[in-house]
Parts: sequence; structure tokens; C-alpha cells
Amino acid sequence: MAGSSASPSPGGVTRRTLLAGTAAALAASATGCDSSTSPDTTGKASDGARPPVVSGRKPQGKDVIDVAADCGAKGDGRTDDSRAFARAYSYAAGRVWDHVGRTVIEVPAGTYLIRAPHALLDAPAGGLKANGLRFRGAGKRMTQLLFTPSRAEGAYLCRNEDSWANVSFEQMAFASGTPGASFFYSYSTGQAQDYRFTACEWTGEWTYGLALDGSNTNSEMRWDACRVGGAYRKAFLYSGLSQKSPSPQQQDQFVNYWFNDMKVEYSWGNFLEFPYGGSLACRGGSYIITGRRPTASGEYGRTSTFFRFPRGPHHDSVQRFHAEDIRFEVRHPDTLVIYCAWDGGTVHFNDCDDTALAFKPFAADTVPHRYQIGARGPLVRYDSCQLSGRHRYEPDGDGRGGATGGAPAHRARYDMCLLRHHSPPDFLDGGSDRVTFTDCLGP
Repeated sequence: MAGSSASPSPGGVTRRTLLAGTAAALAASATGCDSSTSPDTTGKASDGARPPVVSGRKPQGKDVIDVAADCGAKGDGRTDDSRAFARAYSYAAGRVWDHVGRTVIEVPAGTYLIRAPHALLDAPAGGLKANGLRFRGAGKRMTQLLFTPSRAEGAYLCRNEDSWANVSFEQMAFASGTPGASFFYSYSTGQAQDYRFTACEWTGEWTYGLALDGSNTNSEMRWDACRVGGAYRKAFLYSGLSQKSPSPQQQDQFVNYWFNDMKVEYSWGNFLEFPYGGSLACRGGSYIITGRRPTASGEYGRTSTFFRFPRGPHHDSVQRFHAEDIRFEVRHPDTLVIYCAWDGGTVHFNDCDDTALAFKPFAADTVPHRYQIGARGPLVRYDSCQLSGRHRYEPDGDGRGGATGGAPAHRARYDMCLLRHHSPPDFLDGGSDRVTFTDCLGP
């Protein structure tokens, strides 16, 4: 009732003072503050360790910079916003403190036309060494960067030449407006690594999505809930470009690439291409190649392949691939799920399904999984998969498909798989003496 006083609680303490006291106690508990204790001025942590020495001073300016409000980008799809993005990156690079980036680059909703290569990220070799750079959009397709360089050849929207580690892109879309342009060039001899893409999308016709070069690292990269659309003259992720590597033989440190809950639906080209081995894991999602290469090439013919692992010269450090809980669509005989010619390592498919179009007249004659085998593998395993067409196993070009003494060296195993069109051994196109089936069901 208006004008009335609060009823006293027992002991003469009002409800207001009780609540105030409770709030103060909670605040002290949450912050860990206790006025009765003195601060520790010894410079040591409770376990005896000393805190790290931080050099330099905290940089001035905003921790979050907006390319529109602070750098003048229009985002109208017609104005060239290259300079605005270059200013935003330059600002972030200038705020590196103690070799750590301290800036988030905010890109609001809009379509941003970018004509200049490297406008989004421009880190040439021999300069900056830093950890931590973050680009944040408003949402997939809400924030779109349209890359339209005057020449496609050698044009990348981003370049990181052994400069940045820990680079993240969130809630953004990238479109190639110039057919044959490329998204990201990453060169490393130990620094460039640890990239993360969250809820991002690629559309348009690219040569490379990400092209990895160098002799070491270029690793620890993760894609979560992203969509890979468009088309790729080479591959969305291509390892071992060998353009600047001091020793191509050392290009075997391409390790730890994770793709989770992806929507891979592009027109043609390759998704992953790793001629120098690697450690890759793809978990969950839908993988579809919707079309066919417009013209045949000497390297690929008319085929488009999700996982293409040819054999390049390297030190045989890491060769491992794992696919799990993925639904594939094989829409054409020239669509391949995997081509692998690694000379060792392992390939594992678990709970995958490529039978969505098994009812099509061409499906029974397709060969969407192909392996070129050497004396040491790779070892191949399929667990609880549903598979259409046939699988091909053939010896490598050196005739090293068997071990000494004539015993087959390569082993492939199928456990609890549903073979949609053919029963073993008709399911195999070559290599039947190297493959075993356990509790598999044919038509």
C-alpha cells in the first residue's frame, strides 16, 4: 500500500537491509573478495610459480573495431570496401601486444564488395609474429564478403605467411565474384596454425578455398557448422602447395584438421586434397556434389572427389583419415567419395551412408570408393556403413601391391555393412584377396 512502511522482521532488521546484506555477501563470494585478508605481494602464485613477465604496454584504442562505423565500409554490394577492411586489419595488427593480438574485427550485416587481394588479412613473410586474430560477422549470409579481383590467378582474399596463429572467423559468408580467385593462402614453417571457422559459408567459383604451403605446422584447423558451396578448380582445402617450401620432402606436417556437422554441397571440384598425407577427421553432416566439371582436365578428368589423397614425395610422417556419421549423395558416375593412393597409414569410415541415390539406373555400376595400394597400405576399414556400387582396390604404379614372398600386404575390412547392389566378392573391383567381410549383408 502506498505510503506504508515495510513490516519489520524479527530482531528489528527490515527486509530491505536483509536483502542488501545478502546481496553484499553474494557479491563478495562471487568476486572472491575478503576485506579481512591482505593481498599477496610476493609475486608468487599459491603453488609457488611466478606469473609470466609481460613486456610492453597495453595498446590504446578499442578492443572491438567495426569496419562500417569505424573504418567507413558501406556494405551495399556496390562500393569497393577494400580500403576499409585494409584499415581494420592494419589497426588490429598495430595493437599486437607481447606477441598477442588484442582486437576483434566486427563486420555488421551487409554485402561488402572487395576488389583488392589480401584486403581482409595481409600478413606477408618476414614481419609480424602474433597469436590471436578474430573476425566476427552478424550471421551466415547476413554478413557476406564478395571478392572480385581484376585477375583471378594468384589472387587471395587472405594471406598469412608464417605470421599469425589462432585466427578465427565467425558467422560470415565469402563469395568469389571473379571465377578462379582463391580465399586463403597460408604459408608456414612453424608459426601459421590454429584456424577456426564457425558458421561460415563459401559460394562462387574458386581455385582454392584454403591453400597450405610451407614445410611445417599449418595445422590444428577446425570447421564447425559451416557450409561449403560453390565450385573448386582444385580443392576447398589443399595441402602442400609447394610453391615456396624450402623442401617439398618435408611437407608432411599437415596434421589435425577437424570438420564437424558440415553442409558440404558444392557444384564440382574436390573438397579435401592431401598429397602429402595428414591427419583429418570429418564427423557429421551432409556431403553432396551437385554437378560435374564443365571440362576435363589432365589431372582430374571429369571427376569430382570429396576426399582426394594422391601420393606426393614426403617423409611419411602422418597419414590418417576418419569419416563418421556422414550422409553422401553420389549423383553421377564421376562423383567419388574417396580416392586414396597414400603408401601407408589408415582410412576409416564409420556409420556412413552413400546409398541415397542407389535407386538410380547408373548407381549399381558406380565406383565411388577407389584405392591405389602399396606394400604398406593404407589399411582401410568400414564399420556399420551402407554402401552403393562397387569399391576398387588396385596395386600402385610401382607394382608394390604385395609383400615379399607373394603374400598380400594390404588389408581392407568391412564389418556389419549393408552392400546395396552387390554381394561379396562381386562388390569388389579388384583386390579381392586383400579384403575381408564380417557380418555384412548384400542384396
